[in-house]
Amino acid sequence: MIAFVSGPVAALAPDSAVVEVGGIGIAVQCTPNTLSALRTGRQAKLATSLVVREDSLTLYGFADDDERQTFELLQTASGVGPRLAQAMLAVHSPDALRRAVSTGDEKALTAVPGIGKKGAQKLLLELKDRLGEPLGSGGPAIGTAVTTGWRDQLHAALIGLGYATREADEAVNAVAPQAAAAEGAPQVGQLLKAALQTLNRAR
Repeated sequence: MIAFVSGPVAALAPDSAVVEVGGIGIAVQCTPNTLSALRTGRQAKLATSLVVREDSLTLYGFADDDERQTFELLQTASGVGPRLAQAMLAVHSPDALRRAVSTGDEKALTAVPGIGKKGAQKLLLELKDRLGEPLGSGGPAIGTAVTTGWRDQLHAALIGLGYATREADEAVNAVAPQAAAAEGAPQVGQLLKAALQTLNRAR
């Protein structure tokens, strides 16, 4: 297993990063929160989880070991593959997921694209004894602030989560006032959460 990758960031895409390790470019699938903290040409260290399928080898990257461990634990629930586990971590921090499961917060899970009411109820039952208690007492951890291109990053994240271009456009426009009102640079993780809430209300 590849536990982590470390090296300069060679390239960034809406849902992945390429990290140069020993002269080799390693493609790593990441959430918008993780990507927002990376910069091309700068050093990065990502905790990783390798998902092996018959026809593919996919490396998923995370800001820290806690996020990686949560990603792997989520997949122990029936019906949760790496894509859905990553979508859950795109919407909620590991601690927010632990808090949602420990308190039976069905609404928090249905905020994730691909999880309906019945799916959320099933996940709450299956994950209750697996994720453990929240580590912190504060609110969910939100990704690092980005200075430019929040619209593009947010739009790409929504498309990556399965929303249509029109839905993504509307959601980005809906959270624009929140981004404009933010002190300093808008935070993509926070905006993604708000955008998903507007999309859920529209459905």
